[in-house]
Amino acid sequence: QVQLVESGGGSVQAGGSLRLSCAASGYIGSKGWFRQAPGKEREGVAAIGNSDNIQYARSVKGRFTLSQDNAKNTLYLEMNGLKPEDTAMYYCAADRRALAWWSLLIPSNYNSWGQGTQVTVSS
Repeated sequence: QVQLVESGGGSVQAGGSLRLSCAASGYIGSKGWFRQAPGKEREGVAAIGNSDNIQYARSVKGRFTLSQDNAKNTLYLEMNGLKPEDTAMYYCAADRRALAWWSLLIPSNYNSWGQGTQVTVSS
């Protein structure tokens, strides 16, 4: 199983920026960021498969950018223009399979999860 360690969460005001990092060990076919707000289901934020096809949730498109450093086996999520509704626990997830692009943002497709990092955006 892939080991994932997230970092970079915090508290910012609306309009601010944060950068999340996820250091991974082991082979990964697909990886991404997910979030879960209190009382809500976990949802996909941004994810990438083997073909480097990046999928973004509509709510973050144009504000969040997913990137990776293959040499460091690290995944990043640059979050700009943060809104209060972005407040959630953010999780890094990975799976050894190369998921189809249309399934990259489905949480149940991933079998390895990080411990989560909290992002809080105040208005």
